[in-house]
Amino acid sequence: MSKLNGFTEASVADQSGKCFVITGANTGIGFEISRVLSARGARVIMACRSKEKAEQAIARLKQVNPEAELAFLPYDQSDLESIREAANQLAAESRIDALINNAGVMTPPLTRTKQGFEQQFGVNHLGCFAFTALLLPKLAETEGSRVVVTSSFAHRHASIDWEDLNAEHSYDKTKRYAASKLANALFFFELDRRLRASGSSVTAVGCHPGFAATDLGRHMGALQILLPVTGLLLNSAAKGAWPALQAATGRVKAGGYYGPIGFGGIRGVSGEASRTAQAQDTVLASRLWDVSIAMTGIDPGLSQSEAE
Repeated sequence: MSKLNGFTEASVADQSGKCFVITGANTGIGFEISRVLSARGARVIMACRSKEKAEQAIARLKQVNPEAELAFLPYDQSDLESIREAANQLAAESRIDALINNAGVMTPPLTRTKQGFEQQFGVNHLGCFAFTALLLPKLAETEGSRVVVTSSFAHRHASIDWEDLNAEHSYDKTKRYAASKLANALFFFELDRRLRASGSSVTAVGCHPGFAATDLGRHMGALQILLPVTGLLLNSAAKGAWPALQAATGRVKAGGYYGPIGFGGIRGVSGEASRTAQAQDTVLASRLWDVSIAMTGIDPGLSQSEAE
């Protein structure tokens, strides 16, 4: 793959015999990831909150590809109990080749998860952390399996308010979103360090979709009016899926980060993306790891000493 050509859905090889778990798979980028992987022969498990919406998405995909192997997994990333139950159900799968952490929320009003966490940090990071941690033993059963974590261009201008993670004292929805995406970047960075140090065959990879026109921006208010115009500069949902597809199926570096390489890194074909030094800060990453275990009560079981 050259930098000029980059990675697109046409770059995805045959995936027959493989199994992918995709969170938030019934709409937007998650739907497009599901479409491509199922068209390449993979078994695709669509982890979604709404059974009705998931079944509608499956029906749409089967209209195009009647042979697609698609399954619905009840999954609410804002509820740790739902996450645990989903992970328990996946234990029955014969193999899982990749977990694609795609589900997320963007700039909602101040709301809280089932366990009381600020929603953006709770869903975008803690839910992703918990589901990944619970699935690591299953992923380890398949040589070369991957964990894909979705960050964002927004991580570049983020800082984590360590003294107010639950937004009990202040809430700026845009800053909290950026902080959750920085947390995603720190998480896959630290996960990669610990997996490699432990000798695991599981690979952790990060991606971001650039600026993609999806319904993730439903809380943007008046700015949504501009989407038909700004859409000329944005990735479509289908193109926004390319980095995740590359991270899940392409040639990647352990701990690598992939995203659009056109127009300032916000649209176009996928390739190696840049991230800030803060997103690769070992002290911050280790701190976030420990905080995440304390908040969720779920420990991935990879010690700090293994990552040193």
